[in-house]
Amino acid sequence: MATYYDPADLAKFGEIGEHAPDLAKKFFDWYGHVFQDGALTAREKSLIALGVAHALQCPYCIEAYTKDGLEKGCDPEQLTEAVHVAAAIKGGSALVHGVQMRNVLDRVGM
Repeated sequence: MATYYDPADLAKFGEIGEHAPDLAKKFFDWYGHVFQDGALTAREKSLIALGVAHALQCPYCIEAYTKDGLEKGCDPEQLTEAVHVAAAIKGGSALVHGVQMRNVLDRVGM
């Protein structure tokens, strides 16, 4: 295997419930419902999922939601912008946690 994550494993996701079929069914039913059109379109939800996938750094989700976004009519610019939004939020999150560092500095008197 050339990488730790084998792209072929994505297709095995449906088998995750082999030893807990009732829980898997509940998850997949819920998961499917979440991605249906609602207050947000399925296309918008796909872009959100792509951004979250990048923030969580899940290669399987990145592959799945890149393909899903394309199937739902997203263009490369929209997909890329979703990734930049995720990067900005993740970067901002890291920076705002700098407040915690500053609190420690204040406590130890530096």
